[in-house]
Amino acid sequence: MNQLASKDLRPAGSIPKKHQLPRLKYDYAALEPHINSRTMMLHHDVHHGSYVEKLNAALEKFPDFQDSPALWLLSNLDKVPHEIRTAVHHNAGGHVNHSMFWRAMKPGAAGEPKGPLREAINRDFGSVSVFKTKFEESGARLFGSGWVWLARTRQDGGKLEVITTSGHDHPMMQDRFPLLLNDVWEHAYYLQYESRRPEYLKAWWSVVDWEEAARRFDLCNGTAEDLWEAEGGHVLATEKS
Repeated sequence: MNQLASKDLRPAGSIPKKHQLPRLKYDYAALEPHINSRTMMLHHDVHHGSYVEKLNAALEKFPDFQDSPALWLLSNLDKVPHEIRTAVHHNAGGHVNHSMFWRAMKPGAAGEPKGPLREAINRDFGSVSVFKTKFEESGARLFGSGWVWLARTRQDGGKLEVITTSGHDHPMMQDRFPLLLNDVWEHAYYLQYESRRPEYLKAWWSVVDWEEAARRFDLCNGTAEDLWEAEGGHVLATEKS
């Protein structure tokens, strides 16, 4: 059972708010040469900004859902009014996934996972190198637009898996907790890599923030509330407009 669907974790008694585009913690050019500044600017400001704008527009018709965190909406689509369900699915997913994506990267991040996360990767994939190959191959094979993830199951002793999702679906919709993700929508790489998605996937390791992935790994043994908190307040707890 999806833990996030089992509890309504929306803030109680709050006034209607709007979802906000989170600020980047680094400059547009900070991830060059692996991701160029124009790609980052368009990806964050235009694409992610559009998801936030359209999510807020959809929720305006239904004030009771305006206080609902984006991940709650995504994990409880059956509770969302049918009239806006498709728009919420796409745009809440785009907002949640992109917000995690920006946190998954940092300048000068070359390196590999350490500690318990590395041990878990070695246990479930054989080695970090094998994991990276599987991650790249899964992302390259994904047809159309979507995401490739390192996720942890809630069963099987917390086994790590590489999974892909189409569109803006999220692993928590499958009761899996995401540790790391890469965006394989064309807007994430086409200006720089054109159709060379495998090249982009390989270059991306140079900007991966393994400390962030390790933080998420350490938290995912907690309760549903702990997992919710790990997603970050700027995504889940909306801010005043």
